[in-house]
Amino acid sequence: MANVNQTLEDIMNIDGALAAAVVDANSGMVLGKIGAGVDLDIAGAGNTEVVRAKLKTMKALGLKDNIEDMLITLGKQYHIIRPMTEKPGVFIYLVLDKAKSSLALARMKTADLEGQLAL
Repeated sequence: MANVNQTLEDIMNIDGALAAAVVDANSGMVLGKIGAGVDLDIAGAGNTEVVRAKLKTMKALGLKDNIEDMLITLGKQYHIIRPMTEKPGVFIYLVLDKAKSSLALARMKTADLEGQLAL
């Protein structure tokens, strides 16, 4: 098991990683952050609303399933939101340079690291 800082350092080894954070979606507070180019406190609070909206929509639709991850594709970046399986309400947020990353590999590595994160 890895702590927040170790997990974030490992995430930054993903090809194209620019910034990452671990966020408590219950409060919108960032538990840890690393990297540059994105205000991770603002991103954490904003993406908390994204996670809440998706969970609310899933409930309204009667979907009894879990979110593996969410992807936001921008012109030059990918943003991955990965809720923790073992700690509901906490998610990993990763910003990738689209030109320097493999989305499939980044999703797999983020899933692996999420499974190793201990809070």
